[in-house]
Amino acid sequence: MGHAVGKVLVENGLQVITSLHGRSVRTRQLAARAGIHDVGTLAALVHDADLILSILVPDQAVATAQVVAQALSATNQEVLYVDCNAVAPQTAHAIDRIISGAGSRFVDAGIIGPPPHKPGTTRFYASGREVATFAELNHFGLEIIALGPESGQASAFKMCYAALTKGLTALATELLTAAEVFGITEALAHEFENSQALLYKQMQQALPGMPAKAHRWIGEMEEIAQTFGAIGLTPQMLAGAAELYRFVNRTPLGQLTPEDPKPTFQTLIETLAKELSNNQ
Repeated sequence: MGHAVGKVLVENGLQVITSLHGRSVRTRQLAARAGIHDVGTLAALVHDADLILSILVPDQAVATAQVVAQALSATNQEVLYVDCNAVAPQTAHAIDRIISGAGSRFVDAGIIGPPPHKPGTTRFYASGREVATFAELNHFGLEIIALGPESGQASAFKMCYAALTKGLTALATELLTAAEVFGITEALAHEFENSQALLYKQMQQALPGMPAKAHRWIGEMEEIAQTFGAIGLTPQMLAGAAELYRFVNRTPLGQLTPEDPKPTFQTLIETLAKELSNNQ
């Protein structure tokens, strides 16, 4: 997602920079292909940047904000920091305090859709006092929708949306794996085609791409569970989804990257059922 967003901004005339210190060869290659310039250190990044987009795995969002805030304080720099990660509103508020405490400005954002490889597929929902400034990137290839002046609103939006999309993917993965273990896959597929054709087609389309992203979705489901628990709803449904993605990530399928060929729908379910049986 990060390199794809950066590529859009580069293609629309902006200079995009990053700090790749300690990052993997794959990440460096993706950044280079996108035309994103590596400035080396965080100190150099905060010195040269006007706006920082944080796009990474949810469980690293707070830690990243902390190291950026340290660099901002140490260099006496001020930026607009936009957290685009799939985190709970509580987490967004914590990041807001971290960045504001370092003398910089904060926007809460949530990304809906796939990496923006083509126009019209990806939207940034954003909230916060500085949302109008962030929305200027609408002129540079992004689609940004302002929700309001309160940080946390965009994160709440993302949590509610992802609870449906990725929560449903987790449920489908679990029930189809169970059906394979019980030996009823063919009969269940026939009934789904008769009575749940649209939903079954969505399962077939969504599940093969899931294993390469399962490691990122663990933390996202935990953030959704935290979101719902904080307002008195049960966190257990999405905590269960996190466990399902943790299981997928432990299998050989969890080693896939988004650049690798996707497994077929049938291979995915058969592999998960085999791994489940081997672990019993």
